[in-house]
Amino acid sequence: MKVNPKTFQEVHEPIYVLEESLLRRNLELIHSIAETADADIILALKAFALWKTFPIFKEYISATTASSLYEARLAFEEFGSPVHIYTPVYTDDMIDEVAGYSSHLIFNSWAQYDRYHERVSQANQNTSLGVRVNPEYSEIRTALYNPCASGSRFGIVADQLPDRLPSDIEGFHIHCHCENGADVFQRTLSHIEDKFSKWFPQLKWINFGGGHLMTHKKYDVRLLTRILQDFHRRYPHLKIILEPGSAFVWRTGPLVAQVVDIVENDGIRTAVLNVSFTCHMPDCLEMPYKPDIRGAEKLTLAKAKAPVEAHIYRLGGSSCLSGDFMGSWKFGHELQIGENIIFEDMIHYTTVKTNMFNGVCHPSIGLLHSDGELEILRRFGYEDYKNRMD
Repeated sequence: MKVNPKTFQEVHEPIYVLEESLLRRNLELIHSIAETADADIILALKAFALWKTFPIFKEYISATTASSLYEARLAFEEFGSPVHIYTPVYTDDMIDEVAGYSSHLIFNSWAQYDRYHERVSQANQNTSLGVRVNPEYSEIRTALYNPCASGSRFGIVADQLPDRLPSDIEGFHIHCHCENGADVFQRTLSHIEDKFSKWFPQLKWINFGGGHLMTHKKYDVRLLTRILQDFHRRYPHLKIILEPGSAFVWRTGPLVAQVVDIVENDGIRTAVLNVSFTCHMPDCLEMPYKPDIRGAEKLTLAKAKAPVEAHIYRLGGSSCLSGDFMGSWKFGHELQIGENIIFEDMIHYTTVKTNMFNGVCHPSIGLLHSDGELEILRRFGYEDYKNRMD
């Protein structure tokens, strides 16, 4: 059906809407950076795994990266190319299969390497092996997402590396960013080189992980390309890999929900929606992250209590979790039952972290084409919930 992309007034169900024109805008920029900087920039499925859109991605990129067996299989089967894979732990019952899907396989520890490197080579002689290293430096402010915090379980620190790496280790994987700018990468890279450059002559590739938010309007793309070009000049033999997730689908579409009730208690009015923060927008409670809402103004919690004519609302989810709410927003009018509430920028991570706690159904998933046609890619129902309980 044709829809108005500003209001989605034709939509009367909860739905994530990926806008193709915005996706292509991001992909074009990422492809340009990769070409200019001579780097492989690949999609991290942990942030976005909507495989029905992979044909669009394949017009711009050639590979993906996975962090579990199922992500690796999905990428291999639906994207159609071998996968870069890192996971904190491989197990006896998965290592052979995951090796079969991989072009690059990264170990988190020497114990994991010792246990499985020969099996990987037996399962897939074309797999390039690497280890994750930890520079013990990161500018990530949210502790929940900081892989370089003291005592982290991620990666091998410089003191634990031998002077001579095992002959089958061809690369380093380093992940220490989360929605950061190029300036952060520049400072981080100096720490990385100080810690690990003496091993670079032994390597064929280096993976600088994800968290490079290169499609953000304030991101310094020129600085990023200059950093990567300069790195190439210093280490011309190293292939550079980046694996952002959010950047690919940053601001490419909203979650459209509807008001189903309005309740008031202790002077706070809550517009209850047919979506859930804990089920469908978990980062809002985990980080916490307060999303933008189209046509509404974010307010502080101190302004939650307000006269009716101020049109200030807390927004409540549809689950039974007491904390399934966020507030407060100021609207320009009195909210009505059935009215659309449009949460901006709800494609990255949100779509892969949804759950069916409380039996709450997932929103549908749609792809909005450039001509205004909304294609429904998936609707969810009872069988999806029931099958999770098998």
